[in-house]
Amino acid sequence: MRGLIVAIDGPAGSGKSSVSRLVAARLRLPHLDTGGFYRAATLVALRAGIDPADLDGIVRRLADVEISSRDGLTVVDDVVVEGDIRGHEVTAAVSEVSAHPEVRRLLVEKQRQWVADRGGSAVVEGRDIGTVVFPDAPLKVFLTADELERARRRAVQRGEDPATHLEAIRRRDSMDGSRPVSPMTPADDAWVLDTTDMGIGDVVETIVEMARVLQR
Repeated sequence: MRGLIVAIDGPAGSGKSSVSRLVAARLRLPHLDTGGFYRAATLVALRAGIDPADLDGIVRRLADVEISSRDGLTVVDDVVVEGDIRGHEVTAAVSEVSAHPEVRRLLVEKQRQWVADRGGSAVVEGRDIGTVVFPDAPLKVFLTADELERARRRAVQRGEDPATHLEAIRRRDSMDGSRPVSPMTPADDAWVLDTTDMGIGDVVETIVEMARVLQR
């Protein structure tokens, strides 16, 4: 399916990572997790001892590193950092780092180039794909779910108590939805899917069928 970009957005715990990977496999398209880019930028800043609020320091540091994705894994300077970017320290700081306009501009350029280098077709997941990164994507999907269900999913993934994730999800939603640049919101022409009571297979099948209809 050449020339097809499937933009999948949604808040934490909505299922977008699992769904987007499976949709990409079904459609035989490259998959890009743009959240990994922001987590990698946060990791780079923290490792350099840069405060997440220090925009100038972060931007200067990012100028010296290469952030990309390979085989579904986030890499920094050709080193896989997938495990490191999922740690608690990065998770706690990533919203602040990703809210910086210049950081977003730099990383959006890298994300667009990544897709262009792969023929212009991909399944791309994030929080502003349909509104900012690829506003002309032919298929835009915004996944959502009840916050209690999203907390439960995160807890299951990590073998923890859902109560420990509920407040974090609420805080992340507030920061992502209120940032002045690229706030998390469905594109006007996005399909909004509430996955609270849907199995992952049903969500994937729904999106795959949408994509196939576009290609007929």
